[in-house]
Amino acid sequence: MAFWLAETIRTILAGDPAAKNGFEVLLCYPTLHVQMAHRLAHPLYRWGVPVLPRWIMQVARWATGIEIHPGAQLGRRLFIDHGMGVVIGETAVVGDDCLIYHQVTLGGTGKEIGKRHPTIGNRVVIGAGAKVLGAIRVEDDVRIGANSVVLRDVPAGATVVGIPGRITFIHGKPVETERASLVADPEGEAIKGLAKRLYQLEEALNSLLPTPEPGVKAAPIGEVEDFIHGAGI
Repeated sequence: MAFWLAETIRTILAGDPAAKNGFEVLLCYPTLHVQMAHRLAHPLYRWGVPVLPRWIMQVARWATGIEIHPGAQLGRRLFIDHGMGVVIGETAVVGDDCLIYHQVTLGGTGKEIGKRHPTIGNRVVIGAGAKVLGAIRVEDDVRIGANSVVLRDVPAGATVVGIPGRITFIHGKPVETERASLVADPEGEAIKGLAKRLYQLEEALNSLLPTPEPGVKAAPIGEVEDFIHGAGI
């Protein structure tokens, strides 16, 4: 426990410029407090002790604003920055050296039985408000942007942004937009359809409007509107 505590304090000091010393971290950082509670509750949960593990984590939730199920598996040197509103589900797995910001959810998508929460690899950064849902796998060195919604597996080294989550970079190299989406995007397809239709209407309108002679200014907007109404467009 002493080694884990010292390691976690060093991680926080290295990751947060606002942290001035170990004593301040020990007193003021909820990521440390909730993980201490989890290190007590997790073994009890695995041993099948009823109620007590959940009660320990409930007290930690009241104290820190971070909700972690005692069944979740947390890696070493995890830093939950700020932490308020973070939710980590029962079958979630978080790797080593991860950074999770506030309002992040590692949750499920329904009432499935068994593995229903995400598995997060090593050195993953999850931005504020992001939602990673379902029994998916986020590989090592992934960056998930703030408020993104991720519902599919993410390959190693990817950067994911948006709703739904889209891969924009893999190992620093841009990804083609058409291949970037991690899930179907009906709204995006609808917008593309509207843009295409608008272009077609503009082309049709341009073919109906008289072409001004060289040196002649285009008709005022009122005349264009009269022409459109007169043509029954």
